[in-house]
Amino acid sequence: MRQASETLAGRVDYVDLSPIDALELPTQVGDISRLWIRGGFPESLLAPDDAASMNWRRSFIRSYLERDVPMFAPRLPAETIGRLWTMLAHAQATPLNQSRLASSLAVSTPAVTRYIDLLVDLLLVRRLRPWSGNVGKRLVRAPKVYIRDSGLTHALLELETWEDVLGHPAAGASWEAFVIDNLIAAAGDRRIPYYYRTEDGAEVDLVFERGGTIEMAVEIKRSTSPTLSRGFNLAREVLKPRSTYLVHGGIETWPMAEGVTAIALVDLMRKLVKN
Repeated sequence: MRQASETLAGRVDYVDLSPIDALELPTQVGDISRLWIRGGFPESLLAPDDAASMNWRRSFIRSYLERDVPMFAPRLPAETIGRLWTMLAHAQATPLNQSRLASSLAVSTPAVTRYIDLLVDLLLVRRLRPWSGNVGKRLVRAPKVYIRDSGLTHALLELETWEDVLGHPAAGASWEAFVIDNLIAAAGDRRIPYYYRTEDGAEVDLVFERGGTIEMAVEIKRSTSPTLSRGFNLAREVLKPRSTYLVHGGIETWPMAEGVTAIALVDLMRKLVKN
């Protein structure tokens, strides 16, 4: 949601009002697992049970497709945008392949671009650009597109309960998207988020650049006993970030390797807010 406020000089500032994030989680909700499963919209997060939460999210999605899409883009077919939204939920954490999406939707590639632009403008998806510095490597140039609210991801995929989510192939990608959106919210406007990936397999899920310098590289794993991948280590050697973290699904912090710290999501968000 985007809210406008008028300044003393008569100009208008825009503030993005995001759903509840992991730092804002009410104490009665418990740990962040419920936030991940249900998403951050209060009506969904605080619903009395999983079924009520899912029903609210289904209604939210339907209202966007039936009301908001026609209002903001009357010439774009809401049904096709709904199908694209679901396809993006399935394809999170992979570089965007617009040609494949266009073929599946039976539309042109420029049409897919317009549809994604609309979802980005409505703050429903996030387009994460690839880092493109000069490192002498062949870099993947396509962006990644994430559903910004994990609860909507699970509603689009018809995953109602904790067991449904964990048993689905998209669970890891959903967790990655959830962590990325929370970290970007905590990082503020001073840091620019990217991902990094080369054609030879070096990859970092999230890179924060600040003042032209790579401040932080973040690997994301759902496991509570994660290991570092070869691709992540290769990327660290090239990027040389000031700090490197692996965000896992637990609550503890420990050193993993030289310069790499395993850390809980909330703890890394606090570091970003503090600095």
